Amino acid sequence: MRVSNNLVGILNFVTLLLSIPIIGGGIWLSKQADTDCERFLDTPVIVLGVFVLLVSIAGLVGSCCRVTWLLWVYLLVMFLLILLLFCFTIFAFVVTNKGAGKAVSDRGYKEYRLGDYSNWLQKRVNGNWGKIRSCLEDSKVCQKLLAAGSTPVTEFYKEHLSALQSGCCKPSDDCNFQYISPTNWTSSATPTSPNPDCAKWSNEPNKLCYECDSCKAGLLDNIKSDWKKVAVINIVFLVFLVIVYTVGCCAFRNNREDHSWKRYP
Repeated sequence: MRVSNNLVGILNFVTLLLSIPIIGGGIWLSKQADTDCERFLDTPVIVLGVFVLLVSIAGLVGSCCRVTWLLWVYLLVMFLLILLLFCFTIFAFVVTNKGAGKAVSDRGYKEYRLGDYSNWLQKRVNGNWGKIRSCLEDSKVCQKLLAAGSTPVTEFYKEHLSALQSGCCKPSDDCNFQYISPTNWTSSATPTSPNPDCAKWSNEPNKLCYECDSCKAGLLDNIKSDWKKVAVINIVFLVFLVIVYTVGCCAFRNNREDHSWKRYP
């Protein structure tokens, strides 16, 4: 058996083994999840595991057993996967190119504005904010600030808050609210800021600034950071897939040559 066939067989045997814990993890998530926010991951994980399993079987059988049509299906799926991953990587860099937190004088945290981010991301977040807000509440993103009730104002302003904490758990600095505690602020009698988030702030622990545009912007800043990391990983994975695809093409050619040799001795 030729080297390329052996290599494709080994690689697909490894990915076949990896698909088993992926499927198991998805099933475990579906059994352990208590909320919709935890449960939404189980189906994609199971689907991913089954997809990897089927593709691995096709590549393994096609290369090791010299089943040419199965190896052809494997290469077609690999080509589509490479194309899809390439398009997603470009898209991820484009939609995360805009937006960043703005530093505030004498503050350890940054302020976030929804309009600074990609219009496509804004529409996705605005359209699904009800579910997203529920997930943020379940994640207790503001729990640290709720627990720090006696923090002096000077120390609070030095806190290095995350994007979500800054956007969802406190009012924007330009509202000029009077500080009482990290999640308890008093508004002035005559509001001077045109920021619509100032009217949305509430001292109630289950409301705070979850309906504020700054909260959505904090989430988008997290998404932007995560997507950029994923895009970099995708580039590495793309190189790996191209190498595997190239080796697979060699195995496919070997299969055709072997079948031709058997057909015409």
